[in-house]
Amino acid sequence: MKVPRTLLGSDPRFVRHLLAGPDAFRRADEGPDPRFYEKPRKVAHLDATALATVETLVGALVWERRPVMLDLMASWDSHLPTSLSPARLVGLGLNEEELRANARLTERVIHDLNADPRLPFPPDSFDVVLNVVSVEYLTKPVEVFREVGRVLKPGGLFLVVFSNRWFPPKVVRVWEEASERERVELVELFFRDAGSFDEPRLFMSMGLPRPESDRYWETGAPSDPIFAVFAEKRGGGPGRPTRTVPPDPAWTEPDPVGVAERLRQALTTLRCPHCGHPLSRWAVPDDPCIDWDVEYLWICFNDACPFVVRGWRVLWEQGQEGHSYRFLLNPKTGGATTVAIRGLHDLTPGIVGGGWVAVWKDRPPTGASQK
Repeated sequence: MKVPRTLLGSDPRFVRHLLAGPDAFRRADEGPDPRFYEKPRKVAHLDATALATVETLVGALVWERRPVMLDLMASWDSHLPTSLSPARLVGLGLNEEELRANARLTERVIHDLNADPRLPFPPDSFDVVLNVVSVEYLTKPVEVFREVGRVLKPGGLFLVVFSNRWFPPKVVRVWEEASERERVELVELFFRDAGSFDEPRLFMSMGLPRPESDRYWETGAPSDPIFAVFAEKRGGGPGRPTRTVPPDPAWTEPDPVGVAERLRQALTTLRCPHCGHPLSRWAVPDDPCIDWDVEYLWICFNDACPFVVRGWRVLWEQGQEGHSYRFLLNPKTGGATTVAIRGLHDLTPGIVGGGWVAVWKDRPPTGASQK
């Protein structure tokens, strides 16, 4: 029998081993959830760029004109775009003050899913169920997913969005110990094991620059990654519109011909062939493992450069989470390569002022400009 593949291509038997232990869904704080959440936490769980990505995704996937929606494990923000006008939006959560602060909600329900995964709604009640940055707190996720399948109308959408941030006391052990890739596969397995959904689909966005106003900007980390696994309840009628994800804002493919031409001119223009940003002169460190045979190199330090942005995902897909690279140009050979980074502030201490004179020793290429 052929074993079905997961969204990211792993063998699901490998992912299921994470769930096999008796403590897979234990938390550091096993006290009652209503007690933990009795104090309102009106905080943004994602940075502004990531939040905008979530709203764009919701707006793209929900094609119903006036949908009846359930915000599962809701708080003070349901992450809906202003263009979306639900006929009914029910928020199910644990903190009454947070739910009251959510002006988009038409109904508010206090309910502890970990104590009782049954949803207090009749079958076939909703067009859309959302769960945003909360799946990691579920101690009975498959039971909850089954309940979502029960209360969704045939063809209805269940959208689960998550990132890499959470409240440590209440995150389940399996989620905390899993890699980002494994978390995607875990959510896919929850959909499969629930038994009432079509094949789940995946949306990912990572690597966009973090807003400088964000409190974590100084860490050098890019914007919070967005992972979304979603599926429709089986039984939707024929002729229904397809739920289409928006283009990944962190995955803009360049024009290969244009990049190649700009690369040939890079020694003259001193601009990044991927984004056109001026290259910065960078002092080569004293590293016995690398011999560049030059005193300076040229590096693109544009955090929004498509080359840098794509790098986070390229390396993520190769199993190197939290890494990217920058474009590097060797002035002596004209060769282009990459230099690895773990954060957007890496390498910046090596930036030096001045132009090309110190690099080419009074032999700049024709047309070179000082940047």
